[in-house]
Amino acid sequence: MPVVQSATESPEPASSAPTPPSGALDRYFKISERGSTLPREIRGGVATFFTMAYILVLNPIILASATDMTGAHLDSAQLVTATALTAGLTTLLMGVVGNVPIGLAAGLGVNTIVALQLAPKMTWPDAMGMVVLAGFAIMLLVATGLRERVMNAVPLGLRKAIAIGIGLFITLVGLVDSGFVSRIPDAAHTTVPLQLGGNGHLLGFPVLVFVVGLLLTLILVIRKVPGAILISIAVSTVLAVVIDKFADVPALKWGLTVPTWPGNPVAAPDFGLVGKVSLFGGFEKVGVLTGVLFVFTVLMSCFFDAMGTILGVADEAHLLDEKGDLPGINRILMVDGIATAAGGAASASANTCFVESTAGVGEGARTGFASIVTGLLFVVALFLTPLATMVPAQAATPALVTVGFLILANSIKEIDWADYTIAIPAFLTIVMMPFTYSITNGIGFGFIAFCVLRLAAGRGRGVPAPMYVVAAVFAFYYLMPAFGLL
Repeated sequence: MPVVQSATESPEPASSAPTPPSGALDRYFKISERGSTLPREIRGGVATFFTMAYILVLNPIILASATDMTGAHLDSAQLVTATALTAGLTTLLMGVVGNVPIGLAAGLGVNTIVALQLAPKMTWPDAMGMVVLAGFAIMLLVATGLRERVMNAVPLGLRKAIAIGIGLFITLVGLVDSGFVSRIPDAAHTTVPLQLGGNGHLLGFPVLVFVVGLLLTLILVIRKVPGAILISIAVSTVLAVVIDKFADVPALKWGLTVPTWPGNPVAAPDFGLVGKVSLFGGFEKVGVLTGVLFVFTVLMSCFFDAMGTILGVADEAHLLDEKGDLPGINRILMVDGIATAAGGAASASANTCFVESTAGVGEGARTGFASIVTGLLFVVALFLTPLATMVPAQAATPALVTVGFLILANSIKEIDWADYTIAIPAFLTIVMMPFTYSITNGIGFGFIAFCVLRLAAGRGRGVPAPMYVVAAVFAFYYLMPAFGLL
């Protein structure tokens, strides 16, 4: 996830003075110029892969657990293939074109938008088509130079609030999918929507696996162990396999995936979901305005997460110039836009930059050659689908809770809570996402509140024009039912 703080610490620059390049590879990637070496780049690429590889488990679980408007599920094995394929190819592209040590894969947060906001209102190809359109929009913004200008139009406090809201939303999804929290049936005639466990108590081996996995993940994170999330998923999966083998656990208690060891852990990838996209079918299902807002929501999540991640990783790798700018950033942003569209085209959801790439920077990576290594490892993972699809939700969802915490811890301190014209919109953005189970609502109410409060405080002239336009679109969207338009 692009806003997650790495568990590794950034070292000092590898060298105070660059050494002369020693070959074509060195010259192209500027390895010596950036004070690095080929072994450091290889180690960094491997470290980044192992801190990102959990997405091969989590992305299929999030997407396959949802249904579209026809009740159709996406196949888990095909999702693993799509996730690994797009992560590998887009990370390779970032290495060759962007020349920065940044890995890309399906973004946590964006996949929940696709699974829980888009898919229920249309078919899966329609939903993935909207992701592709968001990627095209990002590429257009980069090509016209508007991406950085639009980025500057949204106040920092709201950008951070969007990240925090998505973090809390992901946390709630993780708690529910694991069975640690469950919905109280409407027949209970209570206004309380959720409860602990299945009946107000924590019972059953699957919940035990989740609790053990969560504690292990948090311990590894505070100990700054590289690959903490992946290690926890692996250990929890082994525990779940052992429990399922020797204890009488009904399959329904595990949920989507029963932890059974596959007969053959290696299998040919299944590319059945690649290309299953309808670019404009979603607009026929939900209407033009709602469709545009859905595309906008995907764009916003990818847009701001990637920008912050790119600058954060570049700063830790000492790639920023004296003005704090990243040379060649437009090439990097264009690759990110391509990755968004490619993820949708393969039905893996939008691919975006991962801040877990700082693990590779911590190992000494400074160039795109590290991304080449990471990308090749994701390509190898294409043939290990059976291993990824044996992981139950209870072993993978602790990562969602941990990611939610790290997002909040990394962003909440950067909101100016003393300025109510930004603090209140930020608060609404944060709470509306989990409380309405809608990322779109969080962004909409936050933008509207910001514009209204700034006008009420006599500070309306300081609000950029794009903010008023977006807030007006959201306001009209919410008023459509009152006008009989929805």
